[in-house]
Parts: sequence; C-alpha cells; structure tokens
Amino acid sequence: MELLWTIAELFFALILIVASLFLSAMFFEAYRRRNNNKHIDSPAFFEDPTSLKQVPCPHLVDPAEKYISLIIPAFNEEHRLPAALDETIDYLDKRAAMDKSFTYEVLIVDDGSADGTKRVAFDYVRKNSVDNVRVILLGRNHGKGEAIRKGMLHARGEILLMLDADGATKVNDLEKLENKVHNLIRAVASAEDTKDGKSGFRIADIPVAAFGSRAHLEEKALATV
Repeated sequence: MELLWTIAELFFALILIVASLFLSAMFFEAYRRRNNNKHIDSPAFFEDPTSLKQVPCPHLVDPAEKYISLIIPAFNEEHRLPAALDETIDYLDKRAAMDKSFTYEVLIVDDGSADGTKRVAFDYVRKNSVDNVRVILLGRNHGKGEAIRKGMLHARGEILLMLDADGATKVNDLEKLENKVHNLIRAVASAEDTKDGKSGFRIADIPVAAFGSRAHLEEKALATV
C-alpha cells in the first residue's frame, strides 16, 4: 500500500513539475511577444526593381515632396490589386495632366504576402517609375494597422490617404475628403493669421484628419428577398 502511495505522490509531483514548466513557458512567450518591438522599429525600405537596390524610405518628419500620397496596405492581394491600381493611377495621371502642381505617389505596403502581390506591385513600379509608385516590404505579416502605419510614416505627400487594395472605395471620392481638409485648413490658417499676423500656411503645417464612411449606404447594402 505504501508503495502505491509513493508511486502516486511521485506521479502527482511529476504532473506539477510539467504543469509548472508549461506555465512558465507560456508566460515567457507572452512576455517576449509583448516586449518584442523589433518589427515596429526596424527601418522600412523600398526596392528599385531596375537596380534591385534597397533604398531607405523618407520619414514623415521630412519636408513633403509630393502633394498627395496614397497608401495601399496589401496582404495576398495578387488578383485584386491590379484593378485597384489601374483605376487609381489613371485618375491620378489625369489630374496631374490637368494641374501641373498636382504631384502624387502610390505607396504599396506588402504586409508579408505569400502570393504574387510583390511581383504585381513591382510591375507597376516598372510601368510608372519608382518616383510615382513605391513598394514597402514588411517581410512578414504584421496586420493591416501596422501596414498603414508604416506607409504613413514613410510617405512623401502633404496629404496622406489610405485606400484598400480591393478597390472598395473609388479613388475619385478622395476629392470629397480633400475639400473638407482644405476648408478646415483655411479656417485654421485664417484664425492663426488674425492672431499673429503671419500668412503662407502649407497643408503640412496643420495637423488635420478626415475620415470617409459608407455607413449611409448600409440600407442599400442589405439583401432583400
């Protein structure tokens, strides 16, 4: 009987040891993930498909070089990306042809795609030049939020706009957001001019955010029988 109790105690002790090791491993992994910011702080880069060189991206605090940057986060969007890029670039080129002061860049952020997203994106860089279309490679998937953040941080535009790779929002709708941004900037600039007598505000001088919503289309999106 004592032998059975001894075996039972040893077995119970073994279970406790295994459970303790398992919990310790779980806590260690959770701590490691929580404090591992390497992917967030690592420098972003874009690749020039012609020279195959990796070039450091500019940073948000650098002086703006373009009027507008369109950031497109993409994860496994090989098939939907071409239609969205065709529509977007066609619209931007038409505006640039009509207004020489209108300059743009399209910034595709490949969020660790496993399909041909990178290849498709670089095809558009080759067709449109690395000055107008750029690709940031995150290496592995970090999520849409981080892809958008990286794109915003390394864009060159005075106005930064996020577009989905599936083309759910039409690019010409950006004019509605533009108008709101410009109206607000004029109001803020006018108030500041009155206050200190200075003028000549640029868009990038005033922090403004505008958000588009399709909530008003919800009823039209409901299926009826």
